[in-house]
Amino acid sequence: MRLSRRTLHHAMICLCISALLLSAVKTAWAAASTSEGPRFRVVAIAEPGGIHRPFVDAAMLWLNQLAANENFAVDYIQNTDKIDDEFLSHYQLFIQLNYPPYNWTPAAQAAFIKYIEEGRGGWIGFHHASLLGEFDGFQMWPWFSQFMGGIRWKNYIASFADGTVTVEDKTHPVMKGVSSPFPVLHEEWYTWDKSPRPDVHVLATVDESTYKPDTNIKMGGDHPVIWTNERMKARNIYIFMGHHADLFENQAFTTIFRNSVFWAAKQQPLH
Repeated sequence: MRLSRRTLHHAMICLCISALLLSAVKTAWAAASTSEGPRFRVVAIAEPGGIHRPFVDAAMLWLNQLAANENFAVDYIQNTDKIDDEFLSHYQLFIQLNYPPYNWTPAAQAAFIKYIEEGRGGWIGFHHASLLGEFDGFQMWPWFSQFMGGIRWKNYIASFADGTVTVEDKTHPVMKGVSSPFPVLHEEWYTWDKSPRPDVHVLATVDESTYKPDTNIKMGGDHPVIWTNERMKARNIYIFMGHHADLFENQAFTTIFRNSVFWAAKQQPLH
């Protein structure tokens, strides 16, 4: 059956009107969402200074822009003094921006354990979050070691090295849109006393044979760098990379960070 020009013209007008209405609904929904406040809240604990300050500063700028674009809120703290059950109840996501797993108040430790074990919110940890051992006069936090796969910090490449990271689980939401393998430049690549693999779900590993310059500071083959502990009710992601600010020029890294925010917080991006 052939349609007349008039019928086709009418159909096109209807389609255009439908498209405009749909756009208007989306715009109105976004505006209403903004006027009602942020969709969810994030708290990020960040080291106040030291060698990781440039990464932290870059992360805060990047995260603030993402929050503005996606209508969520981020609050920053520099120590654990405020952390207790009531404080954490306001946040759907907790991010450790290179803050170590020691020198936490007893109240903060207890509240964080509940937050993770009971799934009260999600968690993303970067780099320094796996600095597990005796540091700065503090003993290792045994629970946090188990959370990270039962590992203890052993060594690191102090002079830095480039390396190639391979995604193991391409189906995980955190790895959506991430090309594999991808390079990571100028990282200090921690080693631990063992691989966390038996106790966590590994999402990505670094290929130690790609280190430039080469070094004898290696795990010896299996070297996970991104993983999640599925034994916890909270959605959680540990991302080893996080020493230099130029990671925010690495599309794979920023894609993983972005995906992790929405997955761990149990939210969907608007854009």
